Amino acid sequence: MNATRVELLDEVHQFCQAHPEVRFVDLICLDIPGHFYGKRYPIEMLEKVAAGSALKLPQNCVLLGAQGGLYEIGDYCFHDGDPDAPRRLIPGTLKLVNWERQPLGQMLISSDGTEAPIEFEPREVLARVVQRLAARGIRPVVAFELEFYLFDKALKDGLPQYPRDDLSGDADDQPNMHIERLSRFAEVLDDITETARLQGIDTTVITAEIGPGQFEINFSHNADPLQAADWSALFCRVTRGVALKYGHRASFMAKPYLQYPGSGMHIHVSLYDEAGDNLLARDEQRPLRHAVAGCLELLPELMPLYAPNHNSYRRFGAQVNSASKASWGFEDRDACVRIPESDARNLRLEFRLPGADANPYLVLAALLTSIEQGLDAKVEPIAPLNDDRESGVDFPTDMLDAVRRMQASERVAAGLGSEFVMVYCENKRQDHLAFMHDISPREYRWYL
Repeated sequence: MNATRVELLDEVHQFCQAHPEVRFVDLICLDIPGHFYGKRYPIEMLEKVAAGSALKLPQNCVLLGAQGGLYEIGDYCFHDGDPDAPRRLIPGTLKLVNWERQPLGQMLISSDGTEAPIEFEPREVLARVVQRLAARGIRPVVAFELEFYLFDKALKDGLPQYPRDDLSGDADDQPNMHIERLSRFAEVLDDITETARLQGIDTTVITAEIGPGQFEINFSHNADPLQAADWSALFCRVTRGVALKYGHRASFMAKPYLQYPGSGMHIHVSLYDEAGDNLLARDEQRPLRHAVAGCLELLPELMPLYAPNHNSYRRFGAQVNSASKASWGFEDRDACVRIPESDARNLRLEFRLPGADANPYLVLAALLTSIEQGLDAKVEPIAPLNDDRESGVDFPTDMLDAVRRMQASERVAAGLGSEFVMVYCENKRQDHLAFMHDISPREYRWYL
């Protein structure tokens, strides 16, 4: 028995001893739109899987659309017989789910690291990029920050309502960054962060953001990029589940209110060599500038990953800390790429463009690929916003236009894989067309 199986069996045994009340375990994986899919296994079957029994799920689960349906994409879905594909358990991710009505376990699974990984599975796409960088002696250290909104659990005429805190019963309708808002929603926020920690997610700072019911949670810097993305994906699941216990809906929708700021996914990235030295700080920070140039140059071709649906594009061009062009700057939150003040050891860039609705595995894969190509090209970036407030590169603000640009990009195909690019772009194109295939009440008011 190999070391990984011994490790997995020990993890299962310890979990069963600590939680004898748990009868089922959800084995889960993230699909292209960023939803978890999987199967619920009796706890006694998990030991057999950990020992080496085959774990397979339909390959096409990865291709599900935003509403869960399948689209005809290349030779997949309706032309391949919907075959099973192998998955593996990810060590260290078997945790207790304590927000359901009955106690459950959950564990992440993936096709990366199997004999036949699925080329377009998001975690596998990121794993390939990380492995490529590792072969070059580049070790990324990553930290995610996620913004989200809380709403009242009850909708009114299908529309979200401001959340009410338990202390005063008042709606959170006076948005600001006052610390008192953290106190008013302390019970649900504390439960979210504590439950996240039980899932192995290392959360740090909590901020009350500008929108009503809007908050931000930061995660610790992580030398394992795959685990950093795991944390981000699992945190969304935790937050939605815990919020319902307190009469709230939690959403990572990019722009739920037109009049208030959208929710973003910010990613801090620093690069280290095998000796632990910061690569970005070398040679008077030239690698940092080259990395920035790569991010900005490739950004217009990666927009479907950073803004994955129709609503995502409503974030851009807002008045508060939201970019309308691909730009960069030192300590500038209006820029897509911000360089926080730091010493040489901790020099990093912060990528602020993606929405909170984006798939964390794919966003990180795209960002690291952009940095890699920038380091190789060794081109100086455009002027920072600190020197020129009009500096920036235009990016597509229409979903179908963005998809066309990504699908035609040889650089994106080289970095992320041509099969993935084909599958992803077709999935997003069909999702967008399905979304638009509806007549809204406004359309009747305007044109009837």
